[in-house]
Amino acid sequence: MPLMPYKEFSMDEAARYLHLNRRELEELVKTGEIPFEKRGGRVVFRRIELDGWASKRILGLGGKRLDEYHRKTTRATLELLKKETIMPELIKPEYIAPAMPGKTKASVLQVLVEIADTTGLVGNPKDLLKSLQEREELCSTGLADGLAVPHPRCPQEYLFESSFIIVGRTLQEIPFGAPDGMPSDLFFLTCCQDDRLHLHTLARICLMAQKTKMLQRLREAADAEETHKVILESEVEALQARR
Repeated sequence: MPLMPYKEFSMDEAARYLHLNRRELEELVKTGEIPFEKRGGRVVFRRIELDGWASKRILGLGGKRLDEYHRKTTRATLELLKKETIMPELIKPEYIAPAMPGKTKASVLQVLVEIADTTGLVGNPKDLLKSLQEREELCSTGLADGLAVPHPRCPQEYLFESSFIIVGRTLQEIPFGAPDGMPSDLFFLTCCQDDRLHLHTLARICLMAQKTKMLQRLREAADAEETHKVILESEVEALQARR
């Protein structure tokens, strides 16, 4: 269920939230790889800091590490959605902009929010834009191969009426801070109410991008309907590839 952004977690609570076992989390604390605080001899974690750390970690995963993490989040999300595929629930053709304007990161985020607002599912578009900007200031959501996965700094229930994804392809490539230094032209704006679904959706998009030719096919798609078809087919293909 959605959580308050400034909630604090104990060691066990943080492990469950991050889909890690306690030993893995203790090692991350020991090496200083995860943000935490000590309170009277206890280790505590601030949820808003964990969200930023977790999303950055997920977007940087690949190969077996991504497969393993995706399996963990799948188990947790099955309790929520009752089925493996999630894209049919999150994306509709009308949520897709195959020729999106925008020449800068700021303008792309603005356009994505404007499209999201047309769904009728956004509580306050100004709050959403601010949260997206805060997330980008922490660390870019740009990935390799021209993909970017913008998302709020901290998923909060009041931001959305329901979970959904906006997909956009820009007419020109945009410098977005990707780790490979290349510009981005494919954008998946993820808007999730539930924490489990938020982390799982990030992992699922990464899996689809790495296990299939989705990115290439999206660039070749003629319209929103074809783009939607490519995404649904790529999800099924990615799930089959990991078995």
